Amino acid sequence: MDTSRYSRLTLTERKDFSDDLAVFHCSSDEPVEFTPGQYATIGLIDDERDRPLLRPYSVVNAPGSTDLEFFIERVDDGDLTPELWTLSEGDDLWMRDKIVGRFVLDDTYRQHVMVATVTGVGPYVSIVRDQIRRLNNGRIDDPHRMLVLHGGSRSWELGTYRVELSRLADTYDWLNYVPTVSRPWEDPDWDGEMGRVGDVLRKHVDAHGFAPEDTAAYTCGHPQMIDKAQGMFERAGFSEDAIHEEKYFVERAHASA
Repeated sequence: MDTSRYSRLTLTERKDFSDDLAVFHCSSDEPVEFTPGQYATIGLIDDERDRPLLRPYSVVNAPGSTDLEFFIERVDDGDLTPELWTLSEGDDLWMRDKIVGRFVLDDTYRQHVMVATVTGVGPYVSIVRDQIRRLNNGRIDDPHRMLVLHGGSRSWELGTYRVELSRLADTYDWLNYVPTVSRPWEDPDWDGEMGRVGDVLRKHVDAHGFAPEDTAAYTCGHPQMIDKAQGMFERAGFSEDAIHEEKYFVERAHASA
């Protein structure tokens, strides 16, 4: 098939956090530019297929790098992810050249509340990493203030991003990070926040002083979480134009196809 609209990626590493959650690290021949928060369409192409097997996944890294990172959930009855789990380091993936999506930082606000379930944290990690990059190279000197709430059933489902974002929140005063688990009885060593992310959202929005009139809100991940969180934002007085969403469906989404 014609691959002129695609770029070849090489799988360099897969880090597993559970049987069905992993970060895929890939390399490209050229630096990849995009707006943090957007998604790439990646997957597999071979001569035996009638059409490429591709799905959209949020890009976790900052733009401008040849190293690409995707936080992916395996769905056993999905078309693509079981095949991704069979790949070895050095194997090829393909990426559609055009990286797209409107789930990006809303620059009309200087404060941002970002809510995610499991793999939905990917766009926020990209946004945070990019802001740090721009601070370090002198492109900005007045960073946006961010609160990231990241929920999973158990702490290991939050991957290495829990460690990374916790460390960054200790380093930068503009970043607050709250991980929470909804099944602490299955995670006996967990001593952090407990409950579904939508249930603890208002508590931390208020505690960290994110006033609705000055703040953009983002929800990314499970549709039920998004519906609940958006209801809270609306009741709290957030403007409808300031609330943004990115739903990860089981068969369609960036997180699980």
